[in-house]
Amino acid sequence: MKRLKTKWSSLFVVVLSLLLLLVGCSSNSSSNSSSNEEKAETSGEAKESVYSDGKPVSIVAPASPGSGWDLTARALVEVFTKEKLVDFPVPVVNEAGATGAVSLSQLVTSQKGKADKISVTSTPIMSNYLRGLSDYSYEDVTMIARLMTEYYTVVVPKDSEYQTLTDLLEAIKADPQSVAIGASGDDQLPFALLLDAVGGDGSAIKFISYEGGGEITNAILNGDIKAAMSGISEFSAQIDAGEFRALGVTSEERLGGVMADVPTAIEQGIDVTFGNWRGVMGPPDMPEEAVAYWADVIEKALQTETWKDLAEKNQWETTFMKGEEFQTYLDETNEAYKKGLETTNQLKK
Repeated sequence: MKRLKTKWSSLFVVVLSLLLLLVGCSSNSSSNSSSNEEKAETSGEAKESVYSDGKPVSIVAPASPGSGWDLTARALVEVFTKEKLVDFPVPVVNEAGATGAVSLSQLVTSQKGKADKISVTSTPIMSNYLRGLSDYSYEDVTMIARLMTEYYTVVVPKDSEYQTLTDLLEAIKADPQSVAIGASGDDQLPFALLLDAVGGDGSAIKFISYEGGGEITNAILNGDIKAAMSGISEFSAQIDAGEFRALGVTSEERLGGVMADVPTAIEQGIDVTFGNWRGVMGPPDMPEEAVAYWADVIEKALQTETWKDLAEKNQWETTFMKGEEFQTYLDETNEAYKKGLETTNQLKK
């Protein structure tokens, strides 16, 4: 009897131990499952909380309609809408003034920490600051992503006396004030570098400053200026229609489309290549979730056929960057612009 009692006692201990073990595992499993679900819900809420209210987010073109910034902003909105990448309106707002400096100032001073406005940006955010034309630079905002690179072209009216880029540059070299050149603030540097490359004085050029391609086009057609420099997309329609002649392009190799027959500056013995990067920025202290949201949406947008068609039409070379890679690029490019402005005597003293 004593042996039987001992046997049942031992069995009871074993069963009890197993039960306790199972309860513990179930409890841990339930706890882990609950924890994982909470994390997933929290993550989902964080992801959805940025723009889940469906309110509009403005995308700013810091210049007038027809400018490169305007074309870029509207191209992005077309892709966002057609490819159904966002669930809320993204209206384009034009904020012209001082080659982007007015819009940049508003973004820095009145939008800090907000998420309902993004803006197209490019080289002027560097050159304006380095030339003393703006109090703010790319370091004062939230740089989200680089979109692409656009090269510059020099155009003249179809009946211009200047047949080649060399003809134009030599005329300016001989008498800088005799030829008025239309260019917005950021487009003046590459033209000055072209003149510098043929031995001219880049700081003596008679520049007439405009906000963008639309204004420059009207100035050429009206005879207010004899030549102009800007991004290819701003003149492509007029080149295609035969109203303008493109004398050269600042790419390393010839481009396609309407620029297929236009020689590079290098081909003409002028050792200058120059590209204008364009990207998207947000206000200072923009919420990290918003930055991540737009970087992701833009990356997806640039992979679509809709964007690829627009890029081909406008001669844009897609060069997407975000995060640390983009920041490193900005720092290196800023130094290159500083050297270029020193060369042409345009750097703020």
